[in-house]
Amino acid sequence: MAAGAAEACFREGKDRLDAGDAAGAETCFRAALAQAPDFAAALGNLGFVLEDRGALAEAEACYRRCLELDPTPVQIHLNLGALLLAQQRFAEAEAVFLDAIRCDPQSPRVWSAVGVFLAGTKREEDAERCYRQALELDADYALASFNLAYLLLRQGRFEEGWRRLDARDWYGPLQARLGLPRWRGESLAGRRLLIADEIGHGDMIQFGRYGAELKARGAARIGLLCQPALTELLATLDGVDVVLPLDTEVDASAWDFWSPALSLPRWCETRLGTIPANLPYLQADPRRIVRWAADFPAAGLKVGLVWKGNPRFENDAERSLPSLEVLAPLGAVAGVQFVSLQKGAGEDEAANPPPGLPLLDLGSRMENFADTAAIMANLDLVITVDTAAAHLAGALGKPCWVLLPDYKTDWRWLTEREDSPWYPGVMRLFRQPTTGDWGPVVERMVEDLGRLRVG
Repeated sequence: MAAGAAEACFREGKDRLDAGDAAGAETCFRAALAQAPDFAAALGNLGFVLEDRGALAEAEACYRRCLELDPTPVQIHLNLGALLLAQQRFAEAEAVFLDAIRCDPQSPRVWSAVGVFLAGTKREEDAERCYRQALELDADYALASFNLAYLLLRQGRFEEGWRRLDARDWYGPLQARLGLPRWRGESLAGRRLLIADEIGHGDMIQFGRYGAELKARGAARIGLLCQPALTELLATLDGVDVVLPLDTEVDASAWDFWSPALSLPRWCETRLGTIPANLPYLQADPRRIVRWAADFPAAGLKVGLVWKGNPRFENDAERSLPSLEVLAPLGAVAGVQFVSLQKGAGEDEAANPPPGLPLLDLGSRMENFADTAAIMANLDLVITVDTAAAHLAGALGKPCWVLLPDYKTDWRWLTEREDSPWYPGVMRLFRQPTTGDWGPVVERMVEDLGRLRVG
């Protein structure tokens, strides 16, 4: 009787989970386990629900007990491995992923997941072999292709990297909404192309540069569809005829093609040596520059600071600083006025900066990226973590120092380099020597800022 009741609760839990009712699903899975404590499938599904709401220790216990009872479910191995990887418990994660391969060596999903683990631990040759094994088993497995793209692009292997990157599918809803054919490298002579936002503000700032490139290829009209906070700023791009907010209703008859921003380098055949990088390619509004200039002191080096990114970004815990306190040693450099460009997460810290760090809080007053650009125009240097602010400073031709995490550094900064071919001559990259340790990075910045001040 108990087994039948447990099965009924489990099925209801699955239905609720499929319907998006996580809380209801959790209740049902717990009810199933109350009837049958060794119900492996209920444990595995409860683990998923718990992990999704952040109860990681309890989720891990569920996954491990599930696998003790039944070591065959590959998805539970992958869930547990990913959970351990997210906590940087690398040795434990590796053991779980190896078990997953032993359970199902013919699964492309497993090989791709193992590749993600290996790439995250900088075993890139092994990671590439895993991705390619996944694609050998299923040439159309999009996730493996996408994961391989990140590895290739990080290594500067752009030809295959851009092609593999097109396996991403997050722009599907936008494709359906626009109802326009995707541009796939056809001649643009006399044609009209709409370039659309993808995920972050930084993407549109970085890849908006292709408007001029496409106009040079004969496009009759170039439009950008982007987040409202970017419209005024991106209207200064060369080659761009119109900038539309992302929530606007697009007239399909006004365009011949559309393209996601990150697909442009593929069809423009961009390689490391051919990145279109004529800086600056964005301009701050002169009237805004003058308006913001009134807030700045007349003397001293003026340095903008950004210490946190969007917390929804997948690797934000690594790229964002724990707090503004990490940058406090910069205050030891005499004659520097620091300016907060922080917006959103971390913005409240600017009102009460660490002792000894003279900080002018302008971030809380910025309304959009046109304001940010005008403030940057009044600065001598921008110091930022890996956010849209880095791309904006680079696009404006403003000297910029970027703090980069050791763990899962974003592909666009390549590997080992201290400069960026996307922003030549203005950008310096300061990489963590070991995961989680910002101390040496800030120490080096203090030394270099001191030399810059003296110079």
